[in-house]
Amino acid sequence: MTKAKFKQKNDQKETQLLLKRGTQLLQRGQNQEATAVLEKARALDNTNSDVALNLGGAYILTKKFKQAVALLQPLSEQEPHNVMVWTNLGAAYLGNPILARDEEHNKAIAAFEKAFEINPAAPHVAYNLGLIYRDRKEYTTAIAWFNKAIQANPADQDARNIKARLEAKLEEEE
Repeated sequence: MTKAKFKQKNDQKETQLLLKRGTQLLQRGQNQEATAVLEKARALDNTNSDVALNLGGAYILTKKFKQAVALLQPLSEQEPHNVMVWTNLGAAYLGNPILARDEEHNKAIAAFEKAFEINPAAPHVAYNLGLIYRDRKEYTTAIAWFNKAIQANPADQDARNIKARLEAKLEEEE
């Protein structure tokens, strides 16, 4: 085995170990630590889509939305049928919902709709769309998305509560 092949094989092993460690840290809510570990994995192998997806998620959780978009946008072209790529990309585009402008809303909506198209039962997709439309004061559309969120997860009490408040608000306005 040549030195180059040996190094490549070692780098792949190390990347997988770092990916596993980074994923565990994310699951425990240790987002800063996970980001550092996943950045090391990305430096070893910048072609590994699992590393890019998890690092994009870590960037979102640490509010590094532009960095997440930079990773996830190209990944959406490489893996156009991966619902998690589109879900994370929607969250990255949206960034801080309170500060999001119309442009960010539109990009987030398009990404979340793509995720929904791939898998209507994907966790949080319809719910996030409902929140965006609620924030835009497009209550009828928001209610429709919260209905889809409830279909995807009948136990989603938060979606039920928000939907009920929006329906009451629409009734008041009539």
